[in-house]
Amino acid sequence: MKILILLAVILIFQVISAYAAESIYDIPLKDIDGKDATLKPYAGKVLLVVNVASHCGFTPQYTALEATYQKYQAQGLVVCGFPCNQFGGQEPGTDAEIKQFCSSKYAVTFPMFDKIEVNGANRHSLYVMLAGKESPVAGDIGWNFTKFLIGRDGKILKRFESKVKPDSPEMIQAIEAALAAK
Repeated sequence: MKILILLAVILIFQVISAYAAESIYDIPLKDIDGKDATLKPYAGKVLLVVNVASHCGFTPQYTALEATYQKYQAQGLVVCGFPCNQFGGQEPGTDAEIKQFCSSKYAVTFPMFDKIEVNGANRHSLYVMLAGKESPVAGDIGWNFTKFLIGRDGKILKRFESKVKPDSPEMIQAIEAALAAK
C-alpha cells in the first residue's frame, strides 16, 4: 500500500511540475554531465527532441541527427538527445558511458541530457508536456528515437515516430518550415 501511495505522489508531482512550468523552457533537466539544466538557452530556436538509445536498431539515426544538426544549426536548429532505457533495455549505460559512446561512435556534438523515463509513472515532466494528455500529439512513446519538433515559440509542431529518419523528406520539410517561421 505504501508503494502505491508513493507512486501516486510521484506521478502527481510530475504532472504538477509539467503544468507549473510556463513553457518547455522552464522544465528542470540535467545535462549528460549531471549538471542542472533547462531548455531555456535554446528559447527562440527550433528544437528536435529525441529519446535515444545506444543499443537499438534505430541507433544509426545518430548519424543523420548529427548531420541534420550540423546542416541547420546556424539557422537555429538544436537537436536535444534524451537517453531512455525503457524499451528493451537498449540504453543500459551510465550517462558517462552514453556520452562516450555518442562522441566516439557517432561524433555527436548536439546537446545530450540525463537518462530519463518517457512513459509510465516516472515519466519525466518534459515528456508529460510532449506526450501527455494535454499535448497536441498526445500518446505514449512507442519506441526509441521518437522525435518532437518544437517551434521557435516553444510550441509542439509535430511528432515523428521512430521509423521516420531525421533526414527523410518529411522531416526535413518540417524542420525547414519551422526554421522559416519567425
